[in-house]
Amino acid sequence: METTQRDDQRSATERRRGELLEAADKVVLRDGPNASMNAIAAEAGITKPILYRHFGDKGGLYRALAVRHTDALLDALRAALDAPADRRARVERTLDTYLAAIESRPQVYRFLMHPAEGGSSGEQGFDVGQHSAPLLRRLGEELATVIAERVDLGTGGEEQARVWGHGIVGMMYAAGDWWLRERPCPREQLVRHLADLLWGRLATAGDRKDGPGF
Repeated sequence: METTQRDDQRSATERRRGELLEAADKVVLRDGPNASMNAIAAEAGITKPILYRHFGDKGGLYRALAVRHTDALLDALRAALDAPADRRARVERTLDTYLAAIESRPQVYRFLMHPAEGGSSGEQGFDVGQHSAPLLRRLGEELATVIAERVDLGTGGEEQARVWGHGIVGMMYAAGDWWLRERPCPREQLVRHLADLLWGRLATAGDRKDGPGF
């Protein structure tokens, strides 16, 4: 009986947390890095202390939103990598998936990757590196796993896959950040340029015989 009650309470808490994250998403889409705990609490129809009770502070809310959006992005990237197409097409599709994600929700991207733009005082004072670096590391590790599973890199392949994974994510982040701010070319042209940069050894490496192939 007590176990059932605890499970019900946990489910109710998780459901409420999800509702608060939905409210936070709406505010972030509107305000970007300027999204405040006051605005999010108002959107959710609660007081700020209740919001703190669920997330601790804005950093806790940020981390919860980061996990939510990173999970969705990783699912989309995996789908692009596993799509039925030749390797070059999948590389381009994966790059395009990332760029399309930041283009379609630029305010969410800026909130996650450039939170300090929202201000430097009170709850809005963020250390950009402290918050964005874990997201990039997670993306890099996930991509490294995909590469290691699909591409035969020979001796030392696991290490090389990790280098490639983090290097590709760093390239996507830096190029995408610059492109989103300046829009120097169409997205599809940027995708081609980045794919050209990646296309050296990746083009000639064989598929792993014990993996899904790439």
